[in-house]
Amino acid sequence: MGMMILFDPYLPPMGVAVLAAVLLVITGYAVLRGLRGWPYRAVAAMVALVALMRPIWQEETRAPLADIALVVVDQSASQGLADRPAQTEAALAALVAELEAKGVEVELRYVADADGNQGTQLLSALSGLAAELPQERIAGAFLLTDGQVHDLDAMPRGIGPVHALITGQTDDWDRALQIETAPAYGILGEDVKIALRVSDFGPLPDGVDARQTEVIYSIDGNERQRAIVPIGQPLELTLNLAHAGRNVVRFEVPVQAGELTPRNNVAYAQVNGVRDRLSVLLVSGEPHMGQRTWRNLLKSDPAVDLVHFTILRPPEKRDNVPVSELSLIAFPTRELFMDQIDDFDLIIFDRYQRRGILPLIYLENVARYVRDGGAVLVAAGPDFAGAGSLYRSPLADILPAEPTARVFEEPYVPHLSRLGARHPVTRGLEAAHLPIAGSDQPWGRWFRQVEVAPNAGDVVLEGVGDAPLLILDRVGEGRVALLASDHAWLWDRGYEGGGPQLELLRRLAHWMMKEPDLEEEALSAEADGREMRIIRQTMGAGVALVIVTAPDGEDITVPLRETAEGMFEGSYLAPEDGLYRVSDPNAADLSDIVVGIGPANPREFNEVVATGDLLRPHLEATGGAVFFLRDALPGLRLVPEGRGAVGRGWMGIYARDAFVTEDVRARPLVPVWVYLIVGLAALAAAWLREGRFRRA
Repeated sequence: MGMMILFDPYLPPMGVAVLAAVLLVITGYAVLRGLRGWPYRAVAAMVALVALMRPIWQEETRAPLADIALVVVDQSASQGLADRPAQTEAALAALVAELEAKGVEVELRYVADADGNQGTQLLSALSGLAAELPQERIAGAFLLTDGQVHDLDAMPRGIGPVHALITGQTDDWDRALQIETAPAYGILGEDVKIALRVSDFGPLPDGVDARQTEVIYSIDGNERQRAIVPIGQPLELTLNLAHAGRNVVRFEVPVQAGELTPRNNVAYAQVNGVRDRLSVLLVSGEPHMGQRTWRNLLKSDPAVDLVHFTILRPPEKRDNVPVSELSLIAFPTRELFMDQIDDFDLIIFDRYQRRGILPLIYLENVARYVRDGGAVLVAAGPDFAGAGSLYRSPLADILPAEPTARVFEEPYVPHLSRLGARHPVTRGLEAAHLPIAGSDQPWGRWFRQVEVAPNAGDVVLEGVGDAPLLILDRVGEGRVALLASDHAWLWDRGYEGGGPQLELLRRLAHWMMKEPDLEEEALSAEADGREMRIIRQTMGAGVALVIVTAPDGEDITVPLRETAEGMFEGSYLAPEDGLYRVSDPNAADLSDIVVGIGPANPREFNEVVATGDLLRPHLEATGGAVFFLRDALPGLRLVPEGRGAVGRGWMGIYARDAFVTEDVRARPLVPVWVYLIVGLAALAAAWLREGRFRRA
């Protein structure tokens, strides 16, 4: 039952205030005039004001509401270590039972690891839960956690005292490896620096070296290297990337006895290897319609450094012009083909023929350059079929086809060979160029082709009568390509609709420079969340399956399906974060790949030793405190709002005394006739008092 006096004035508040001022002035005037009845006048004025305010006696029938206690349970990964789950379960059961025994309702919320490597978002969950409930009923909150919380700025206010019940033991300790900085990209051939730190948390057991430890690291699971790092201090390691594309660098610290978890003893970084600049040497044997096509292609890529020479005046040319009057640059043959040849990533001979400009020893050095890992592309014209052909030189040992001395001078449409439909350089070229509407041929025609007899490599494009047009080959550590026509420029000019000239030459150049995406036999994988998409590229008949090795060493067989010529795909849903190795059991010479699932350095495992230091200042601001469950669950008390809610061995929550009003009854505090009688009586008394004194 609730009782109170309310006012329901007849006039608005401003009107009542004005009237009160007027009555006050009148009463004051009476006092100044010395009227002896002024007290009675004042009483009459007060009665009038009270009557106008209309006081009401209100009675409410109220039903009390139970207080609500919020309980947020940390179920993040670090809370699953050691005996913490059992501690949490026992404390939760005891806490809920005690709250219910005191008539307090319990609102529970469980919090797991947040997405996006945000760690434990415990206080955000508490704020969300508090926002869903009436704040006047919230008596306080409890957090069951290990204290490793990553959203301390989300602590809610105005919900009463918040207490933390911390799991863990006094002798818990852990050693963690953390990567502090790692570049997303690294230049091949240059040093890549990764900064890491090894830290100890908690009291170290006897026999554990607290000064330094060993770190084992490798790139893509290959050769393992070792380094000694100091504990608690940053260390910068210098690495060289193994290849272009994604490089997974794995770091590991040996597990010590008694550690809470080995999960944070391993960390990895994914660094994409990129080439700084690609050096290309383009040698055009003579001016012709197609040489600008090569130049435009290579100059359009800002990452390519192009050196281009066109032989305008061969030695046999006799035009009686003195050399001193020529503005031509002498061809620096020795500097290019002897001293600096290994600085180039690719050498292109465009309609080049032997004219005594390059001695045979220089061409022998070109063949050596290819075997040692270089790349040569020969774009052949009629010169390749003649006596001055590059095939009549030491380059014959590395070229994949021999000219027959025959040149086709007739129209034809280049097309993919059987192997070309599977080869990454030419696969899908049809989709890279749309033919002219109404045309029955996908690409424009060429009009010249040198007949060659392949002796090595893969024929990926064919021309007249299915004769080989583009042949790709590997020689030693390097690569060679032979294009048996000088009419690729017709596609560039859009003749008869043109063709995928730019895409073809781009792929060809990047294949020769060993880009991983264009390898004939390749295995790759992409991670999207926990789902891994596995791609196997092959020139063979087919690939049925691959083997995925999980972080715990378990092998899982993943079937593949063919999605395009030479392309097979499969998917695997990883059950946990970590490094997975993917291998093809039927391709022993194909390197395995390593894929990282989940964050490279999980924030949840940076520190796992239980602590109350992070939460304590935020809890004390609410009137709460930190309690360790290893010291037993503290007692529970209901305290008046605003009083201290923490004591030795006990924790408190506010008794909110919330209620709901079921019925309201209101009546005038004083009947109207009472105001009338009292007011008139006061006025009569004033009149009598003042009239008597006047007669006297």
